[in-house]
Formats: sequence, C-alpha cells, structure tokens
Amino acid sequence: MADYEIPPPEPKPIDEKKWLELKDLMERAVLKGHPYQGTEKCSNCLYYLNPDDDISYCWHPTLRILVGGEWWCQWWEAIPES
Repeated sequence: MADYEIPPPEPKPIDEKKWLELKDLMERAVLKGHPYQGTEKCSNCLYYLNPDDDISYCWHPTLRILVGGEWWCQWWEAIPES
C-alpha cells in the first residue's frame, strides 16, 4: 500500500452540471455585497432565515444560499408587520 498515490483531482459530471446551474443563476441574479437602496439589506428581508446572525440562509426559491446580512439582491422583500 505504500506505493499507492492519490490521483490528482478532476471534475466529475456533477461538477459541470452544478457549474451550469450556478452560472445561469449568476447571470440572472443581482446579488451585491452591500445594501443597494437605503435600508434594504438581507438581514431585514423576508427570506433571511435568522436576522440575528451576520451570515444566514436565504430561502428565496431562486437563491437558496448563504448570504451576508449586509448584502442585497433584487428579490428583497420587506418583512410583513404582524
């Protein structure tokens, strides 16, 4: 077993599939690292899962990724008042 060498990493078919999905999302999405319009930012968006955290999960059907609280995207939506 001492002669065994780990082969260099190579992309798998799933990697190409994921890249195409993410590339499509990247081309359609406007995701910025800072608020775009005044107080609109991820941490006060309806889709930001835990507003108390600096980084949280965005559950918007188009994104569904981790985002920063100070970020902004075109799908920002105000949290309805109870």
